Order: sequence, then structure tokens, then C-alpha cells
Amino acid sequence: MIERIETGIAPSSAPINDAVRAGKHLWLVAIAEDPVSGEIVAGGIEEQTRRCLDNLQIALEAAGGTLRNLVMVQIFLVDSADAPGMNAVYREYLTVQPYPVRATVVVKELLAKKLRIEITATAVLD
Repeated sequence: MIERIETGIAPSSAPINDAVRAGKHLWLVAIAEDPVSGEIVAGGIEEQTRRCLDNLQIALEAAGGTLRNLVMVQIFLVDSADAPGMNAVYREYLTVQPYPVRATVVVKELLAKKLRIEITATAVLD
């Protein structure tokens, strides 16, 4: 049984979810969209990474979890030069071992042209 987690971030009119749960497992996606305005945040990779991780945290909390529940993170960047800035912000949020497994991939582009980063993640809830 798959359950949609209501985070208040993804538009309810779109055929997408930003978090779903099946049992103790949670799958999430986060982009650099301000949950209040619905706009992509202004700024560079640091601001967009921070917004993605804040949105990921909001979704995890809506499901009863925290960043400590993450087991896998996939990061999609449009420019490999953004990796150091993304990593600096990522280190601010994920500070305790064991860290989740992570893959970082550089892609040609993301669907929303202003996006420099998109994050997907898997978590296991207690």
C-alpha cells in the first residue's frame, strides 16, 4: 500500500508527489522551490541546495522522520563546477555518521530551466 505524504510543497493539482511511503520506506524528491511562493529560489547553487535540503527536511518531518532516517541520496547537478558549493551546504545538514549513501550525477538540464539541482532520497522510518 502506497501512501502519499502531504508536505504542502508539491502542488496538489499536479500528477506528482514529493513524498510517498510504503510501510517503513519513504521515497522523496526535492527541488529548490519556495513552498510559499511556488517559485524557484534566486541565487546560486548554495541557495538552491539549501532550499532543496530544507524541502527534504519538511517532507521527512511530515512523515515523522528526520534527515537521520535517510539511507540513500541522489543529487542531480547541471554543472560539475557546482559540486564544491553543493557539498559545503550538504555538510551543514548531514553532520552525523552514518551518512546516507550518495550518488551525484551531472545532467544536461533539469525540467525547470532555472534549477541547478534536484535531490531524490530514500529513508527508512522507525
